[in-house]
Amino acid sequence: MPDKIKNLGELAKIVRAGKARGKKICALSGAFDILHPGHISFLKRCKKSGDILIVLLNSDKSIKKYKGKNRPINPQAARVKVLSALTPVDFISIFNEADPRRVLAVLKPDVFCQGDDWGANCIERETVESAGGKVRVFKKVKGFSTSNIINKIRGVAKKR
Repeated sequence: MPDKIKNLGELAKIVRAGKARGKKICALSGAFDILHPGHISFLKRCKKSGDILIVLLNSDKSIKKYKGKNRPINPQAARVKVLSALTPVDFISIFNEADPRRVLAVLKPDVFCQGDDWGANCIERETVESAGGKVRVFKKVKGFSTSNIINKIRGVAKKR
């Protein structure tokens, strides 16, 4: 398996080369803290939206900014290792900001995939569309949420 983790500069070159060859570039962002079937379904559906799928992964620092001091559960290196092993994922780039707009402005993907919890009017929309891309929204798989999994574990731990 080739190294899927790329810094922004490397990824920008890959995107430009891919677009020059007529490839459709798809991107998505997230923490992917505790991987579950909803994540797998989402990644598979996103991959069908294009030729190259890029996961913009929130760094540990980024996750703490918007999910709090007790997150992530799994450190960045572990999350990268798990995502790298998944077939739909072509490349991964880690970002430190609370959201990926700066990265999206550089990469200019053709499609930005988003879950319906954020929807088409997500904060990334303007950045993606201003570069000629589209936001594609996918329904979440019901019954799966990292936060719910964490709360369930904490509830069990409190009962003991």
